[in-house]
Amino acid sequence: MTSPRPTRRVFLAGTAGAAAATVFGGGAGRAAGTVKPAKYVIGVIGTGGRGTWLLSEEFIKRPEVRVAYVCDVDLNRANKAAEVVEKATGSRPTVVQDYRRMLDDQDLHAVFNATPDHWHALSTIHACQAGKDVYVEKPCAHNIREGRKMAEAARKYSRVVQMGFQNRSAEYVQAARQYIRSGELGDVHLVRVRQMRVRPEIGRTPDGPVPAGVDYDRWLGPAPQREFNPNHFHYKWHWHWEYSGGDIINDGVHQIDIARWMIGKDYPLGASGTGGIFYFNDDQETPDTQVVTWDYPDLTMLFELTLWTPYMKKVDWSVRDTGAFPDWPFYAATTEIHGTKNLMFLARHGSGWQVFDADGKNCAGCTGKQAHSQHIDNFFACVESRAMPNADIEDGHRSTILSHLGNISYRLGGRKLRFDGKTESFIDDREADKMLKRVYREPYVVPDEV
Repeated sequence: MTSPRPTRRVFLAGTAGAAAATVFGGGAGRAAGTVKPAKYVIGVIGTGGRGTWLLSEEFIKRPEVRVAYVCDVDLNRANKAAEVVEKATGSRPTVVQDYRRMLDDQDLHAVFNATPDHWHALSTIHACQAGKDVYVEKPCAHNIREGRKMAEAARKYSRVVQMGFQNRSAEYVQAARQYIRSGELGDVHLVRVRQMRVRPEIGRTPDGPVPAGVDYDRWLGPAPQREFNPNHFHYKWHWHWEYSGGDIINDGVHQIDIARWMIGKDYPLGASGTGGIFYFNDDQETPDTQVVTWDYPDLTMLFELTLWTPYMKKVDWSVRDTGAFPDWPFYAATTEIHGTKNLMFLARHGSGWQVFDADGKNCAGCTGKQAHSQHIDNFFACVESRAMPNADIEDGHRSTILSHLGNISYRLGGRKLRFDGKTESFIDDREADKMLKRVYREPYVVPDEV
């Protein structure tokens, strides 16, 4: 199996960090011992928590997969990730700081994109242009326009682009959707999505020197130039508008995607969001308390976020796949679907769903398991068959839009926004339209024509 020849060479002239991009090891596939033939040759972009988890818990356990490259602007992380692969497989992947180096490899089939949100669009588009299939983690993109360009690139270059919404590959979530479609809940007019947990404080940290081994210019990428600050770097970037959009788009977007899939809706007519930073006193910019309402013709969907509620908890990893239902009132990631007949509680982390009737009796439901592996199975199956994946980029984009709408309303003082799904823009609101995209820092620009 070979990748199609790239339709366009991916190149950014003048990138400050390009000359610093470093390749370690003896090239893709070189190892101390014999390298077993692999059906799929992949590269991983971003070796933070999620990227390294994918390597250690998924890819090194799959004999049909060879990890040829690991890429991170932080060589400290990249080299540690390479060691994980080498220790498990005997083959050390090539380490790069610039993902474009891997895209030039004709033997590479696919890339797994676990970069920070502000890098999702550009790296995914470049991979599509180079003829590679892409698995990109949630959320889709930093802003609405970038998500649209990612979807356009997937279609233009006939690429499989799977979003990391693994719940769409979970059998119990699929069963819940079938149950709702059967009409057993009645007509659904209200959906409530919760993202409630405790998040550690990040404190207040002054600017400082760039850590050794970090290509900081490349890390900033499309974001504005600023001095290095640890609270704008690894993981903590989630709480700053230039890189992400807080927990509604970091974690809550999983439940939002489930909810949108359950009700079978695309674009809302409008949205409004409110909240604030009521609890934390640190460097974060995004809210620690947030409520968003999305309006559809016959349905209202609500989202509730807190980052300071110790009694709201996710299901522990040790029991997520055991068939135990959550304690619904205190479960941090519930989707409640209110029908005219019955009420459904649906869990995100495995653990299944339950339906309660008018008398409060449990009348239906099933247990379930998480679907990380199944979702990756689906991606590779689609790489082989060229079928549409379970969480195609178009669906991922439309779900992520809901998070963006909530944040845009919040940042504009909570005003009601009217949205035109056909143009993916706001109705009679130039100020809101300006927030559909970002101002780019050259040369890291997502182009109009992908």
